[in-house]
Amino acid sequence: MSKMNPAQRLMRFTGRLRYILGPASSSPLDHEMTPENKALLTSQQAASQAFVTVTRADGSTYLVPKDPNDQSLR
Repeated sequence: MSKMNPAQRLMRFTGRLRYILGPASSSPLDHEMTPENKALLTSQQAASQAFVTVTRADGSTYLVPKDPNDQSLR
């Protein structure tokens, strides 16, 4: 038997509690991504690459567009 990941071990450990409260989702966590999820992931990665995180001296951070001519957030 292969090693179980922490989520699977937790589900087995709380089996009796699930019997009382009702079943939880036990779908596999290591399945292939759907085409919709892949498209969403690539669009989110492209959106996140359009910004740079700037850290102030007090430790707080904020996002600034990489394009210096972009005035959308200013």
